[in-house]
Amino acid sequence: MTIDEARTAVLSESSPLPPEEVPLAQAVGRVAAREFIASHGLPPFDHSAKDGFAVRSVDTRGATRESRVELSVVTTIPAGTMPEVELRVGQAAKIMTGAPLPSGADAVVKRELTQERQGYVTVSRQVSPGTDVRRAAEDVAAGQVALSAGTLLGPGEIGLLAGLGVAKVTVHRRPRVVIVPTGSELVEVDETPGPGQIHSSNAYILRALCAELGVETEVLDIVKDDREATRISLERGLGYDVLLSTGGVSVGDFDYVREVQEELGVQQRVRGVAMKPGRPLVFGVLGRCLVFGFPGNPAAIPVCFELLVRPAVLRLLGHRRVLRPVCTGLATTDMRGHKDMLRVVAVHASHDLQGWRIAPSAEQSTAPRGPNVTENGLAFIPAGVAGVRAGEAVEFVLTREPLE
Repeated sequence: MTIDEARTAVLSESSPLPPEEVPLAQAVGRVAAREFIASHGLPPFDHSAKDGFAVRSVDTRGATRESRVELSVVTTIPAGTMPEVELRVGQAAKIMTGAPLPSGADAVVKRELTQERQGYVTVSRQVSPGTDVRRAAEDVAAGQVALSAGTLLGPGEIGLLAGLGVAKVTVHRRPRVVIVPTGSELVEVDETPGPGQIHSSNAYILRALCAELGVETEVLDIVKDDREATRISLERGLGYDVLLSTGGVSVGDFDYVREVQEELGVQQRVRGVAMKPGRPLVFGVLGRCLVFGFPGNPAAIPVCFELLVRPAVLRLLGHRRVLRPVCTGLATTDMRGHKDMLRVVAVHASHDLQGWRIAPSAEQSTAPRGPNVTENGLAFIPAGVAGVRAGEAVEFVLTREPLE
């Protein structure tokens, strides 16, 4: 399959998980599972946006520094109290930020434009109706849809819901993700590798990638290259929403993952993707469990996750937009292509006045290698293209912000 065909197959099996209620303070980064109707307007009343004096704007007509207007101060209105006066001709009320406007007032003169003395205030600038006043319901009106279903809840949305007195929020449940590392050559990071062994890194990469999406994972013990051990571990993993296994999906004598998946009833939708790295990746489903089988090459892990797993997880979380925008930049050095497959190149992307500059990381070989810590993007060289030369345009996605 092409990467587009594979992604279509994955997303066709991915849909938002059922809703759950969480406290408002824990809802940041989650996706609303239902719309929220405002029970009252925000702000709930006309109030001052500045410390100053509430006035009838008509009373400030003609006021300048050279020709000040004098008004009588009839009351002081702190925030959190309702004024009991009505301003009449030539009157003003000293008012604090957030305090309700008194009846008769239609504007506020900020303190910097006034001088107060012995019960009077002089104003040095004419103001218009509505100056430094926040009107009732100007943010949202009572009965209006404050937030629609599918909205990502950031600080602004959380503040809006708090202002409406929403203590609990209905959001889509986070997926339960399990990671199954396989390979007799692997040992845990706190163990000393024996002859021919290496530390297990793929599970840590996947766990970190999931954590960036706000999703916690469980990592099972390393599975040796044994059919029964593989069966036991994968069978346990099928009880989760997403199963991510690493290794054992190629055609080696001891690669059992694909065979065991089929024996357990996993319906395979993707059997390899025409891209490098990541060609051996497999994807299937069993019930609502999304089952991904990654190759063991550490360089393929972030590529496969970014292009296939990340969109699926975002869809499970309820996100409407699950793909990053594709950008275009100029290659700083030559990058090889592949005659039959999409070549995905880990790159360092930087931006200057001329636009994006795309620099490939260390030589993109097919041998296993770890991700370069300076990488922040993936560039795409289409199948059949010999390569991209320095100075030529190349498409890429930014996977994290540049450090510059």
